[in-house]
Amino acid sequence: MSSHQVDEETPLLLPAKQPPKRTPLPWRQFSIILFLQLAEPLTSQVISPFAPQLIRDIGITGGDETKVGYYVGLMHSLFFATQALTVLHWSRVSDHIGRKPVILTGLFGLSVSMYCFGLSKTFWGLVFSRALNGALNGNIGVIKSMMVEITDSTNLAQAYAYMPIAWSSGGTLGPLIGGALSRPADRFPNVFGHLAFFKEYPYFLACAVPATFSAIAWLVTFLFLKETVTSRFTLGRLLTGKLNEESAPKDPTSLEASTNSLDNAKDEERPLSLRSLLVPRVIIAAGNYGTLSLLDIAFRAVQPLFFATPMELGGLGLAPPEIGNILAVYGVINGLFQIFFFADLHDKYGTKKIYTVAMASAFPLIMTLPLLNFLGRTQGLSWMVWTIVGVQLVISVVMNLGYACVFIYIAAASPNRASLGATNGIAQMVVSIMRALGPASVNSLFSYSIENPHHAWVVYYFMIGLAFIAIAASSRLPHQLWKN
Repeated sequence: MSSHQVDEETPLLLPAKQPPKRTPLPWRQFSIILFLQLAEPLTSQVISPFAPQLIRDIGITGGDETKVGYYVGLMHSLFFATQALTVLHWSRVSDHIGRKPVILTGLFGLSVSMYCFGLSKTFWGLVFSRALNGALNGNIGVIKSMMVEITDSTNLAQAYAYMPIAWSSGGTLGPLIGGALSRPADRFPNVFGHLAFFKEYPYFLACAVPATFSAIAWLVTFLFLKETVTSRFTLGRLLTGKLNEESAPKDPTSLEASTNSLDNAKDEERPLSLRSLLVPRVIIAAGNYGTLSLLDIAFRAVQPLFFATPMELGGLGLAPPEIGNILAVYGVINGLFQIFFFADLHDKYGTKKIYTVAMASAFPLIMTLPLLNFLGRTQGLSWMVWTIVGVQLVISVVMNLGYACVFIYIAAASPNRASLGATNGIAQMVVSIMRALGPASVNSLFSYSIENPHHAWVVYYFMIGLAFIAIAASSRLPHQLWKN
C-alpha cells in the first residue's frame, strides 16, 4: 500500500519546487579573504614592466639583447615552478594545523622575498628571491579552501564570482606599480634624486610596495581572520608524524560501542592520505583546472605580444598605452560581469553547461588574432579592427567564467571536508606547472611563426589543440556535482 494517500482533495498538479534561498555571505570574513588574495598577483606581476631593464642592468646577458627575453621568461616562470613544488605540501599542512598559520607563513614569505628581490644586484640573487617567493607562497589553495568553509551550497557560486576582483585588481595594479616606481631617482629627481639608496637599488621601491602590502595583510590575518579548521593537530604532533594515531578508549567495555561512531566520524574529521585523495573525481577536477589554466595563460601571454608586434610580422602594431588600456578595460568588464551575472547564470544553467560554453568559446577567441592581423593589413586600424578587439574582450570574459565553475567542481571533488586543503593543493600544483610551462612554449612558437612566414599559423594551431584538450577534459565532468 502506498504511503501517499490520494483523495478528492489532493491537487493533481504539485507545486513547483522552489530553489533554496541563498544564504547571505559572511561579509566580514569574506572581505578579509578577498583582501588577502591581492598579495599574490601584486607580487607576481609587479616585476613585469621593469624586468627587461633589470636584466640588462645586472649584465647577465653580456650586452646581447636577444638573450633578454630568455632571462625575463625565467624570472616569471621561477615563481610558478617553485610554487608547484610546495603548494601541495602547504595545503596538506593546513588541513592538519589550520588555515591561519599557513596563510601567515605565506604572507611572511611573500613580504621577505620581495624585499630581497628589490635589494638583489646579481642574477643569482634574483633567482633565489624569486624562487623563495613561490616556494613560501602556498596561500592560493588554502584561501580557496577557506572560501568553501565559510559558505554553503547556496552561496558558493556567488562567493566565487567575487574572486576575479582580487586577481584583476592585483594583476592591474602590480604592473602599474612596477612601471611607475622603478628607477625613482631618474623618474622623480626632485623627490628621490638626492637619495643615494635609490640610485644604488633602483628597483627597491617598486618591490617594497607589494612587500609592505603583504606585511599589512599579515597583520590583518593575525588580528581579524578566524580559523575555519575545527579539528587541528599541534605543530609538534605534525612534525613527529603522529597524525594517524587513534586515541584508544580507556574502558575496554566501551570499545565496541564506540567503534561505529568513531568510524563514522573519522572520514569527516580527519584529512585523508595523499593516496586516498588520488581518486577519479579529484583527478578529473584538477585536470580540468590545469587545462583551463594552460589555455588561458597561453592566450594571455600571446595577446599583448600580438598587439605589440608590427602588422607586417603578424601582429597589430599597437603602442604600449593602447595595449594597457585594452587589458585594463578587460579587467574591469570581467570583474563586473562576474559579480553581477555569474551567480544567477549558475543558478539557471548549472555548472557543467557554463563550463562547457566557456571552453568552447576558446575557438572563436583564438581566431580573432589572425582575423585582426588580416583586417589590419587590409584596412589599417579601422573601426572594424576595434570592433573585433571589443568582441575579443567579450569572448575573453565568457571563457573566464570557467574558473568559477572549476573551483566549484574542485570543492565538490574533495572526498571529505577535512581534506579540502589537500584537494585544492593538488589542483593548484597542476596549475602552477601549467603556468610555468605555458608562456614559454606559446611565446617560443609565436617567435617561430614570426621568423618563418610559411609557418605563421603554427602558434594558432597549438592553441587550438589546447582548446580541443580542454573540451575533451570537460566531457569528463558530471552534470550533477559529486556528493561527499
